Amino acid sequence: MSYRIGIDALHLKPTPRLAHTEYCSNHALMQAVERETGKPFNEAWELDYFWYTNDGPVEWATRGRTTDMGHGEFEDGGRDRRDPKPSPFRDVEEVWAFDAVAEYGLPDLDELVAYYEREYAALKKAGDWVAPGGYYKTLVSGAIEAFGWDRILEAAVDQQKFDKVLDSFFRLSMHHARAWAKTSIEVFNCHDDFVWAGGSWINPDFTRGAIIPRYRELWKILHDAGKLVVFTSDGDYTKFVDDVVAAGAQGLTFEPLTSFDEVVKRHAGSIAIMGSKVDTQALTMGPISRIEAQVDATLALVRGRPGVFVAVGSHIPSNVPVENALAYFARLRAGWFR
Repeated sequence: MSYRIGIDALHLKPTPRLAHTEYCSNHALMQAVERETGKPFNEAWELDYFWYTNDGPVEWATRGRTTDMGHGEFEDGGRDRRDPKPSPFRDVEEVWAFDAVAEYGLPDLDELVAYYEREYAALKKAGDWVAPGGYYKTLVSGAIEAFGWDRILEAAVDQQKFDKVLDSFFRLSMHHARAWAKTSIEVFNCHDDFVWAGGSWINPDFTRGAIIPRYRELWKILHDAGKLVVFTSDGDYTKFVDDVVAAGAQGLTFEPLTSFDEVVKRHAGSIAIMGSKVDTQALTMGPISRIEAQVDATLALVRGRPGVFVAVGSHIPSNVPVENALAYFARLRAGWFR
Protein backbone atom coordinates (compact mmCIF):
# COMPACT_ATOMS: atom_id res chain seq x y z
CA MET A 1 0.00 0.00 0.00
CA SER A 2 1.83 3.03 -1.22
CA TYR A 3 0.74 6.49 -2.23
CA ARG A 4 4.14 6.99 -3.80
CA ILE A 5 3.84 3.93 -6.02
CA GLY A 6 0.29 4.89 -6.96
CA ILE A 7 1.00 8.51 -7.84
CA ASP A 8 4.22 7.64 -9.66
CA ALA A 9 2.40 5.02 -11.72
CA LEU A 10 -0.29 7.55 -12.61
CA HIS A 11 2.46 9.88 -13.80
CA LEU A 12 4.06 7.00 -15.76
CA LYS A 13 7.21 7.03 -13.63
CA PRO A 14 9.19 3.89 -12.75
CA THR A 15 8.01 2.03 -9.63
CA PRO A 16 9.72 -0.76 -7.62
CA ARG A 17 6.74 -3.06 -8.24
CA LEU A 18 3.59 -2.98 -10.30
CA ALA A 19 0.91 -0.73 -8.86
CA HIS A 20 -2.20 -2.46 -7.53
CA THR A 21 -5.89 -1.72 -6.96
CA GLU A 22 -8.99 -3.87 -6.52
CA TYR A 23 -12.78 -3.50 -6.34
CA CYS A 24 -13.78 -6.01 -3.68
CA SER A 25 -17.12 -6.69 -1.93
CA ASN A 26 -16.12 -10.14 -0.66
CA HIS A 27 -16.30 -9.72 3.11
CA ALA A 28 -15.29 -13.32 3.81
CA LEU A 29 -12.08 -12.71 1.87
CA MET A 30 -11.42 -9.44 3.69
CA GLN A 31 -11.91 -11.11 7.07
CA ALA A 32 -9.67 -14.05 6.14
CA VAL A 33 -6.89 -11.72 5.01
CA GLU A 34 -7.18 -9.59 8.14
CA ARG A 35 -7.09 -12.68 10.41
CA GLU A 36 -4.08 -14.05 8.58
CA THR A 37 -2.05 -10.82 8.43
CA GLY A 38 -3.32 -8.79 11.38
CA LYS A 39 -3.65 -5.83 8.98
CA PRO A 40 -6.62 -4.11 7.34
CA PHE A 41 -7.44 -5.73 3.99
CA ASN A 42 -6.53 -2.65 1.93
CA GLU A 43 -3.09 -2.53 3.55
CA ALA A 44 -2.44 -6.29 3.44
CA TRP A 45 -3.31 -6.40 -0.26
CA GLU A 46 -1.28 -3.24 -0.90
CA LEU A 47 -3.90 -1.17 -2.67
CA ASP A 48 -2.12 1.87 -4.07
CA TYR A 49 -5.24 3.48 -5.56
CA PHE A 50 -8.73 3.57 -4.09
CA TRP A 51 -11.43 3.53 -6.77
CA TYR A 52 -13.96 6.15 -5.69
CA THR A 53 -16.70 8.47 -6.91
CA ASN A 54 -19.02 10.86 -5.11
CA ASP A 55 -22.02 12.56 -6.72
CA GLY A 56 -22.69 14.96 -3.87
CA PRO A 57 -24.44 14.92 -0.50
CA VAL A 58 -28.05 14.51 -1.68
CA GLU A 59 -29.29 11.57 -3.77
CA TRP A 60 -31.25 12.27 -6.94
CA ALA A 61 -34.15 10.14 -5.73
CA THR A 62 -34.84 12.67 -2.95
CA ARG A 63 -34.81 15.58 -5.43
CA GLY A 64 -36.71 14.23 -8.43
CA ARG A 65 -37.73 11.21 -10.48
CA THR A 66 -35.48 8.18 -10.84
CA THR A 67 -36.07 4.64 -12.10
CA ASP A 68 -35.06 1.69 -9.93
CA MET A 69 -34.18 -1.21 -12.25
CA GLY A 70 -33.34 -3.39 -9.24
CA HIS A 71 -29.96 -4.85 -8.33
CA GLY A 72 -28.44 -8.32 -8.53
CA GLU A 73 -26.73 -10.16 -5.70
CA PHE A 74 -23.07 -9.27 -5.26
CA GLU A 75 -22.66 -8.84 -1.50
CA ASP A 76 -22.85 -11.50 1.21
CA GLY A 77 -26.32 -12.90 1.79
CA GLY A 78 -27.73 -11.00 -1.19
CA ARG A 79 -28.21 -7.93 0.98
CA ASP A 80 -27.74 -5.67 -2.03
CA ARG A 81 -30.51 -7.35 -4.05
CA ARG A 82 -33.47 -5.16 -5.03
CA ASP A 83 -36.43 -5.98 -7.21
CA PRO A 84 -37.20 -3.49 -10.00
CA LYS A 85 -39.87 -0.84 -9.49
CA PRO A 86 -42.17 0.73 -12.08
CA SER A 87 -40.70 3.67 -13.97
CA PRO A 88 -42.08 7.11 -13.07
CA PHE A 89 -41.83 8.02 -16.77
CA ARG A 90 -45.03 6.96 -18.46
CA ASP A 91 -43.85 7.31 -22.05
CA VAL A 92 -41.00 8.47 -24.24
CA GLU A 93 -42.48 11.96 -24.53
CA GLU A 94 -41.79 12.50 -20.84
CA VAL A 95 -38.20 11.45 -21.38
CA TRP A 96 -37.72 13.85 -24.28
CA ALA A 97 -39.13 16.67 -22.15
CA PHE A 98 -36.79 15.89 -19.24
CA ASP A 99 -34.12 18.32 -18.03
CA ALA A 100 -31.77 16.96 -15.36
CA VAL A 101 -30.80 20.41 -14.09
CA ALA A 102 -34.42 21.47 -13.68
CA GLU A 103 -35.33 18.11 -12.12
CA TYR A 104 -32.51 17.72 -9.60
CA GLY A 105 -31.17 21.25 -9.23
CA LEU A 106 -27.61 22.49 -8.87
CA PRO A 107 -26.23 22.47 -5.32
CA ASP A 108 -24.59 25.66 -4.14
CA LEU A 109 -21.09 25.56 -5.62
CA ASP A 110 -19.19 26.72 -2.53
CA GLU A 111 -21.05 24.27 -0.32
CA LEU A 112 -20.39 21.48 -2.80
CA VAL A 113 -16.67 22.29 -2.91
CA ALA A 114 -16.53 22.24 0.91
CA TYR A 115 -18.37 18.90 1.01
CA TYR A 116 -16.07 17.31 -1.56
CA GLU A 117 -12.98 18.64 0.21
CA ARG A 118 -14.11 17.05 3.50
CA GLU A 119 -14.84 13.73 1.81
CA TYR A 120 -11.48 13.74 0.06
CA ALA A 121 -9.63 14.54 3.28
CA ALA A 122 -11.32 11.61 5.05
CA LEU A 123 -10.51 9.18 2.24
CA LYS A 124 -6.92 10.35 2.05
CA LYS A 125 -6.53 9.91 5.79
CA ALA A 126 -7.90 6.35 5.63
CA GLY A 127 -4.82 4.87 3.96
CA ASP A 128 -1.44 5.43 2.35
CA TRP A 129 -2.94 5.35 -1.13
CA VAL A 130 -3.94 7.67 -3.92
CA ALA A 131 -7.38 8.99 -2.98
CA PRO A 132 -9.17 10.45 -6.00
CA GLY A 133 -12.24 12.55 -6.38
CA GLY A 134 -14.81 11.39 -8.86
CA TYR A 135 -18.29 11.46 -10.35
CA TYR A 136 -20.42 8.42 -11.30
CA LYS A 137 -23.55 9.53 -13.18
CA THR A 138 -21.75 11.51 -15.88
CA LEU A 139 -23.93 11.13 -19.00
CA VAL A 140 -25.27 7.72 -19.94
CA SER A 141 -25.09 6.48 -16.35
CA GLY A 142 -27.11 9.53 -15.35
CA ALA A 143 -29.73 8.67 -17.95
CA ILE A 144 -29.77 5.06 -16.71
CA GLU A 145 -30.48 6.20 -13.16
CA ALA A 146 -33.17 8.59 -14.28
CA PHE A 147 -34.98 6.52 -16.92
CA GLY A 148 -33.81 2.90 -16.91
CA TRP A 149 -32.70 1.14 -20.08
CA ASP A 150 -36.14 0.58 -21.59
CA ARG A 151 -36.97 4.28 -21.73
CA ILE A 152 -33.44 5.16 -22.87
CA LEU A 153 -33.69 2.83 -25.85
CA GLU A 154 -37.07 4.28 -26.78
CA ALA A 155 -35.78 7.84 -26.48
CA ALA A 156 -32.61 7.18 -28.46
CA VAL A 157 -34.66 6.34 -31.55
CA ASP A 158 -34.81 10.11 -32.10
CA GLN A 159 -31.15 10.98 -31.61
CA GLN A 160 -31.69 14.73 -31.90
CA LYS A 161 -34.19 14.76 -29.04
CA PHE A 162 -32.09 12.33 -27.01
CA ASP A 163 -29.02 14.51 -27.48
CA LYS A 164 -30.88 17.41 -25.87
CA VAL A 165 -31.72 15.22 -22.87
CA LEU A 166 -28.12 14.06 -22.53
CA ASP A 167 -27.00 17.67 -22.62
CA SER A 168 -28.94 18.32 -19.42
CA PHE A 169 -26.97 15.56 -17.66
CA PHE A 170 -23.81 17.08 -19.09
CA ARG A 171 -24.65 20.48 -17.60
CA LEU A 172 -25.29 18.87 -14.23
CA SER A 173 -22.04 16.91 -14.40
CA MET A 174 -20.14 20.05 -15.39
CA HIS A 175 -21.29 21.75 -12.18
CA HIS A 176 -19.86 18.89 -10.14
CA ALA A 177 -16.66 18.84 -12.21
CA ARG A 178 -16.18 22.53 -11.42
CA ALA A 179 -16.65 21.80 -7.74
CA TRP A 180 -14.16 18.92 -7.75
CA ALA A 181 -11.70 21.08 -9.70
CA LYS A 182 -11.66 23.58 -6.83
CA THR A 183 -10.66 20.92 -4.29
CA SER A 184 -7.15 19.70 -3.53
CA ILE A 185 -7.55 16.30 -5.25
CA GLU A 186 -4.78 15.22 -7.60
CA VAL A 187 -6.83 12.67 -9.58
CA PHE A 188 -10.43 12.65 -10.78
CA ASN A 189 -12.19 9.35 -11.46
CA CYS A 190 -14.85 9.83 -14.15
CA HIS A 191 -17.34 6.96 -14.44
CA ASP A 192 -19.87 6.52 -17.24
CA ASP A 193 -21.28 3.24 -18.56
CA PHE A 194 -21.49 4.48 -22.15
CA VAL A 195 -21.40 0.97 -23.65
CA TRP A 196 -22.75 -2.41 -22.60
CA ALA A 197 -21.49 -6.00 -22.82
CA GLY A 198 -21.93 -6.20 -26.60
CA GLY A 199 -20.20 -2.88 -27.21
CA SER A 200 -22.05 0.16 -28.50
CA TRP A 201 -25.79 0.22 -27.73
CA ILE A 202 -26.37 3.15 -30.10
CA ASN A 203 -24.94 4.24 -33.45
CA PRO A 204 -21.17 4.64 -32.87
CA ASP A 205 -21.33 7.93 -34.75
CA PHE A 206 -23.59 9.26 -32.00
CA THR A 207 -21.15 8.08 -29.34
CA ARG A 208 -18.29 9.82 -31.12
CA GLY A 209 -20.29 12.91 -31.97
CA ALA A 210 -22.41 13.50 -28.86
CA ILE A 211 -20.99 11.58 -25.90
CA ILE A 212 -17.19 11.58 -26.10
CA PRO A 213 -16.88 15.30 -27.04
CA ARG A 214 -18.78 16.10 -23.84
CA TYR A 215 -16.26 14.06 -21.89
CA ARG A 216 -13.56 16.24 -23.45
CA GLU A 217 -15.27 19.42 -22.22
CA LEU A 218 -15.76 18.03 -18.72
CA TRP A 219 -12.19 16.83 -18.46
CA LYS A 220 -10.79 20.15 -19.68
CA ILE A 221 -12.17 21.69 -16.48
CA LEU A 222 -10.16 19.17 -14.44
CA HIS A 223 -7.06 19.42 -16.62
CA ASP A 224 -7.05 23.22 -16.38
CA ALA A 225 -7.04 22.81 -12.60
CA GLY A 226 -4.04 20.46 -12.76
CA LYS A 227 -5.95 17.22 -12.09
CA LEU A 228 -5.33 13.86 -13.77
CA VAL A 229 -8.43 12.17 -15.21
CA VAL A 230 -9.03 8.41 -15.02
CA PHE A 231 -12.03 7.10 -16.97
CA THR A 232 -14.11 4.04 -16.05
CA SER A 233 -16.85 2.22 -17.93
CA ASP A 234 -18.35 -1.24 -17.67
CA GLY A 235 -18.98 -3.23 -20.84
CA ASP A 236 -16.84 -3.45 -23.98
CA TYR A 237 -15.45 -0.12 -25.14
CA THR A 238 -12.48 -1.53 -27.06
CA LYS A 239 -13.51 0.28 -30.25
CA PHE A 240 -13.73 3.60 -28.40
CA VAL A 241 -10.50 3.39 -26.38
CA ASP A 242 -8.56 5.60 -28.79
CA ASP A 243 -11.39 8.16 -28.84
CA VAL A 244 -11.55 8.33 -25.05
CA VAL A 245 -7.79 8.76 -24.78
CA ALA A 246 -7.83 11.45 -27.46
CA ALA A 247 -10.55 13.23 -25.46
CA GLY A 248 -8.16 13.55 -22.52
CA ALA A 249 -8.35 10.42 -20.36
CA GLN A 250 -4.97 9.94 -18.70
CA GLY A 251 -5.95 6.59 -17.25
CA LEU A 252 -8.44 3.84 -18.11
CA THR A 253 -10.31 1.38 -15.90
CA PHE A 254 -12.35 -1.37 -17.56
CA GLU A 255 -13.84 -4.84 -17.31
CA PRO A 256 -12.31 -7.85 -19.11
CA LEU A 257 -14.92 -7.31 -21.84
CA THR A 258 -12.69 -4.48 -23.05
CA SER A 259 -9.56 -6.03 -24.49
CA PHE A 260 -6.71 -5.69 -22.01
CA ASP A 261 -4.29 -6.80 -24.73
CA GLU A 262 -5.44 -4.06 -27.10
CA VAL A 263 -5.31 -1.34 -24.46
CA VAL A 264 -1.79 -2.34 -23.45
CA LYS A 265 -0.66 -2.70 -27.06
CA ARG A 266 -1.99 0.71 -28.11
CA HIS A 267 -1.51 2.82 -24.99
CA ALA A 268 0.90 1.32 -22.45
CA GLY A 269 3.45 3.92 -21.49
CA SER A 270 1.27 6.87 -22.50
CA ILE A 271 -1.63 6.46 -20.02
CA ALA A 272 -2.26 4.65 -16.74
CA ILE A 273 -4.01 1.28 -17.23
CA MET A 274 -6.05 -0.36 -14.47
CA GLY A 275 -7.02 -3.94 -15.24
CA SER A 276 -5.64 -7.38 -16.08
CA LYS A 277 -6.37 -10.61 -17.93
CA VAL A 278 -7.84 -12.04 -14.71
CA ASP A 279 -11.64 -12.24 -14.74
CA THR A 280 -14.30 -12.93 -12.16
CA GLN A 281 -15.44 -16.10 -13.92
CA ALA A 282 -12.03 -17.68 -13.45
CA LEU A 283 -11.89 -16.54 -9.83
CA THR A 284 -15.31 -18.01 -9.19
CA MET A 285 -15.12 -21.27 -11.10
CA GLY A 286 -11.39 -22.01 -10.94
CA PRO A 287 -9.40 -24.11 -11.09
CA ILE A 288 -6.54 -22.31 -9.41
CA SER A 289 -4.23 -23.25 -12.28
CA ARG A 290 -6.45 -21.22 -14.62
CA ILE A 291 -6.30 -18.22 -12.30
CA GLU A 292 -2.53 -18.47 -12.06
CA ALA A 293 -2.24 -18.71 -15.84
CA GLN A 294 -4.23 -15.46 -16.21
CA VAL A 295 -1.98 -13.73 -13.68
CA ASP A 296 1.12 -14.98 -15.47
CA ALA A 297 -0.21 -13.80 -18.84
CA THR A 298 -0.91 -10.38 -17.35
CA LEU A 299 2.56 -10.03 -15.87
CA ALA A 300 4.22 -11.15 -19.10
CA LEU A 301 2.29 -8.49 -21.00
CA VAL A 302 2.90 -5.54 -18.68
CA ARG A 303 6.29 -6.13 -17.10
CA GLY A 304 8.59 -3.20 -17.79
CA ARG A 305 5.74 -0.93 -18.87
CA PRO A 306 5.05 2.12 -16.68
CA GLY A 307 1.62 3.13 -15.45
CA VAL A 308 0.02 -0.31 -14.98
CA PHE A 309 -2.24 -1.01 -11.98
CA VAL A 310 -3.10 -4.70 -11.83
CA ALA A 311 -6.73 -5.33 -10.84
CA VAL A 312 -9.50 -7.86 -11.39
CA GLY A 313 -11.43 -5.63 -13.76
CA SER A 314 -14.86 -7.11 -13.07
CA HIS A 315 -14.28 -6.95 -9.28
CA ILE A 316 -14.22 -9.62 -6.58
CA PRO A 317 -17.81 -10.28 -5.41
CA SER A 318 -18.94 -12.34 -2.46
CA ASN A 319 -19.38 -15.61 -4.38
CA VAL A 320 -15.67 -15.89 -5.22
CA PRO A 321 -14.19 -18.69 -3.06
CA VAL A 322 -11.71 -17.29 -0.58
CA GLU A 323 -9.05 -19.83 -1.51
CA ASN A 324 -9.26 -18.79 -5.17
CA ALA A 325 -8.87 -15.11 -4.35
CA LEU A 326 -5.94 -15.84 -2.06
CA ALA A 327 -4.28 -17.88 -4.79
CA TYR A 328 -4.75 -14.98 -7.22
CA PHE A 329 -3.04 -12.50 -4.92
CA ALA A 330 -0.26 -14.90 -3.95
CA ARG A 331 0.58 -15.46 -7.62
CA LEU A 332 0.40 -11.76 -8.35
CA ARG A 333 2.59 -10.79 -5.43
CA ALA A 334 5.15 -13.44 -6.33
CA GLY A 335 5.66 -11.90 -9.74
CA TRP A 336 4.94 -8.19 -9.51
CA PHE A 337 8.37 -6.89 -8.56
CA ARG A 338 10.11 -5.28 -11.47
